[in-house]
Amino acid sequence: MLHHILAILVPILLYFSSYLELSTATDTLIGYTCSISLFSLELYTTIGLMADEIVSVNEFQVLAKQALPKMYYDFYAGGAEDEHTLKKNVQEFQRIILLPRVLVDVSNIALSTNILGYNISAPIMIAPTAVHKLAHPEGELATARAAAACNTIMILSFSASCSVEEVAASCDAVRFFQLYVYKRREIAINLVQRAEKSGYKAIVLTSDTPRLGRREADIKNKMIVPQLKNLEGLMSAEVASDKGSNLEAYANETFDPSLCWRDIAWLKSITNLPVLIKGILTREDATKAMEVGAAGIIVSNHGGRQLDYTPATISVLEEVVQAVGRKVPVLLDGGVRRGTDVFKALALGAQAVLVGRPVIYGLAAKGEAGVRKVIHMLKDELELTMALAGCPSVKAISRSHVRTDRDRLQSML
Repeated sequence: MLHHILAILVPILLYFSSYLELSTATDTLIGYTCSISLFSLELYTTIGLMADEIVSVNEFQVLAKQALPKMYYDFYAGGAEDEHTLKKNVQEFQRIILLPRVLVDVSNIALSTNILGYNISAPIMIAPTAVHKLAHPEGELATARAAAACNTIMILSFSASCSVEEVAASCDAVRFFQLYVYKRREIAINLVQRAEKSGYKAIVLTSDTPRLGRREADIKNKMIVPQLKNLEGLMSAEVASDKGSNLEAYANETFDPSLCWRDIAWLKSITNLPVLIKGILTREDATKAMEVGAAGIIVSNHGGRQLDYTPATISVLEEVVQAVGRKVPVLLDGGVRRGTDVFKALALGAQAVLVGRPVIYGLAAKGEAGVRKVIHMLKDELELTMALAGCPSVKAISRSHVRTDRDRLQSML
């Protein structure tokens, strides 16, 4: 009974708290964030009573919506324009059918795999997502500790609320760093070199953001850009905009729309780390990525937050894998909510998947423990799927274990 009452009271209290403080000027955002975060922190123990009852990753989204101010929840959960791609990322997984093999010895299931020479406990990594302190007071430090505890790779966002150095010092683990390239190229040089010095093992270049997608929830909420920790002393997050999303105005003022394929050589020249390209959706771009020397490809549509009506990532994964010819690892993000989703992506050629929003929802609901639980739930579901499908190891998962719409169409011809 208590948790039902709290389920009603928590969002009401958070709403009025955010209403009172959101009327302040932009330069008080840090104080606002701290006050909301501290207020939320007092509620996490109680909300945790409900979090202990969840049985699927999707249920963390409900708890996150209760825990977060509307502006922040919408920022994490929303997509571009009609949110068609956002929805399709999840829905297209459901169109893929599993074809299990029976009477296979599955008494021991091996989930571990290797990405760029680094062993991880399962083919499930943490995608780069922005400003984790809007979800929880400990921000990316809690996420990094959870990733280390789960023995997986976290890709730290350029737009993190903790610096590359702070995250590196938080725990011992393999981490990659995600990069946006600004018009001021010296900022990219600074961050790439700091990441390399701090022990990050790869650079992940986001390639699909010459401008920010039209995220209408952020426009309605007049989303404010917090100061990004990695940019302190380099540039301010303040922009002159009296309407719509400050985030959109800031991004469009700073992102470099001239970034192109020939700039990959420049990026590789400023670091000894391997460079992966995130945002590939076609065989043509996959081929170009190979030509410029990408060390890996991430099939991604930015979680449905950039160009709406692009294809769901799982629907184009096989096309990209075939273009690459398994010369470099192909990873996938977008729409992964079940262990069966992970299995389907592996069957279609991905070496691992990246999980974004579910990690944020776990963080918002229960901090580090919530992130751990999200990863553990996906791992447990994947292990069960592999056992029931007759796959004792990740390497045993093959294309013959799934049937897609394309397969069904070809069988009819």
